[in-house]
Amino acid sequence: MPLFARDLLLENFRWIDGHADVWAIFRHPAALAAVVAGVVEPFRDSQITAVCGIESRGFLLGAAAAVELGVGFVPVRKLEGLFPGDKLSARTEPDYRQRSHTLRLQRSSLGPGDRVLMVDDWIETGSQGITVKRMVEECGGTWIGCSVLVDQLPDERRELLGLVTGLVKAHELPACAPSPSEARAATRSAKSRPA
Repeated sequence: MPLFARDLLLENFRWIDGHADVWAIFRHPAALAAVVAGVVEPFRDSQITAVCGIESRGFLLGAAAAVELGVGFVPVRKLEGLFPGDKLSARTEPDYRQRSHTLRLQRSSLGPGDRVLMVDDWIETGSQGITVKRMVEECGGTWIGCSVLVDQLPDERRELLGLVTGLVKAHELPACAPSPSEARAATRSAKSRPA
């Protein structure tokens, strides 16, 4: 994986009010191109025939990765939103916020002979990836792996997804600074404590 892609990801990463933000990468064409190339690099020789991505950032990164590899893109939608045709639907295990999601995949988008890579921005519990893997396999496709910007997947979950690569590990990200409102609240709290 190119060091340049990793550096650009870290350079464009920030925390906003305690939430990780990778959206700045999409605004800079050179950073976006390098990051997408870095995400697909470990899979260039894997005979991928389709890239799938879960809405919303997975749509953007996955479609860009598909173009980079010269293959098609397969969207995986959450429950809301128009998505015509015969679909597979599956419920995920709880994610890092303890929420489950219903994911949908058009049955006609994959079949036997497809070799599928999933691309997303972040992987923490792997609950969505595991669900997509099952759906890909139910369509007759072969799951090749998952590539993300930030990898926070625990080792015990990794075996459920096969090959998982990330441009950075979560512990390599800059520390999350408190938001201005959190900093003010902490200052007020410290001032109100008895000496």
